[in-house]
Amino acid sequence: MTALAADRARYDRATAHLDAPVAIVDLDAFDANAADLRRRAAGKPIRVASKSVRCRALLERVLAMDGFAGIMSFTLAESLWLARSGFEDVLLAYPSADRTGFAELTADPKLAAAVTVMIDDPAQLRLIDEARGGGREVVRVCLELDTALKLFGGRVRVGARRSPLYSPAQLADLARVVARRPGFEVVGIMGYEGHVAGVGDAVAGRPLRSRAVRLMQAAARRELAQRRAEAVRAVRAVVPGLEFVNGGGTGSVQHTAAEDAVTEIAAGSGLYVPRLFDNYTSFRGRPAALFAQPVVRRPGVGVVTVLGGGYPASGAAGADRLPVPYLPAGLRYDPQEGPGEVQTPLLGAPADDLLIGDKVWFRHAKAGELCERFDALHLVEGDRVTATVPTYRGEGHTFL
Repeated sequence: MTALAADRARYDRATAHLDAPVAIVDLDAFDANAADLRRRAAGKPIRVASKSVRCRALLERVLAMDGFAGIMSFTLAESLWLARSGFEDVLLAYPSADRTGFAELTADPKLAAAVTVMIDDPAQLRLIDEARGGGREVVRVCLELDTALKLFGGRVRVGARRSPLYSPAQLADLARVVARRPGFEVVGIMGYEGHVAGVGDAVAGRPLRSRAVRLMQAAARRELAQRRAEAVRAVRAVVPGLEFVNGGGTGSVQHTAAEDAVTEIAAGSGLYVPRLFDNYTSFRGRPAALFAQPVVRRPGVGVVTVLGGGYPASGAAGADRLPVPYLPAGLRYDPQEGPGEVQTPLLGAPADDLLIGDKVWFRHAKAGELCERFDALHLVEGDRVTATVPTYRGEGHTFL
């Protein structure tokens, strides 16, 4: 029996009492992936990206492990909820316009001490002050550095369009603005190099593209390491007590950890290892988060139909944003239909061995977005479900 076939047998046995659709997390794979992230971080703490997990029980599990400290959240409402739930170090990774949330943050000493918000524009400070409604707590802020690689005098840009703060001087100027404004304190710097951490450099069947990506990423790492170090020096000249400098992502953990200026690494997708993280030369993870759909039809030879399954991931639309049939190995989508809202035909020889009611296991393209489709995750150890825990959605929260 192949390793994939053995995994399928385990998952089928573990969930035999559960009707599909169903989502699982293989805890052996989850823990192994966490250990690999810790190894690659080489002693620097890893801040867990909650958007890639979206399950409080699993956030608690990984934060109880050596080498992990703090959460990187994705909305202010989520940040406040996590802080109220007992998480004491929550960095909001994106600017917010949640006035109600800021009123709550500035009125509660516990929340204000636990949550750090992201800014890259003085207008965001004004919005927070206007939302205070009498709240007097000092707001902890983090400045975001734009990490994009700019070539040919800026005419070519590689990287996500995030912060307008590109140069060390721009970052230091905003630090001075914050320092002069009562009610705020700069405590950190963040720079997420998504064009390195989130882009695979070993795409199957595309050797030229893969080489081009590797060349781009090598150039981006060199440029960013120098500019980030300069930015940190510039900000520390204004804010000597800077607490942290956050960088990285699952795909670049070891490279970012090697920068002296960086004090902590952000990662989250590497715990679940969705399909977008199959195409990296720098690491190999184990798929830990899966979902199963039930076979409901057998339209003909070499074809079965499963219920639902059309769960595309965010980002530029394309085939790489679709979930993939995983177990049994060898199934593929009908190119005329793809994964559907209410049914999904699957083609391939393994279809002839599947019976009505059997499960087909899929991998989602991105990590935490799977949890927006399910209200619970069944935690598998060996061939048993040892716990069932709610996702954010299962706890009644859909933050985005």
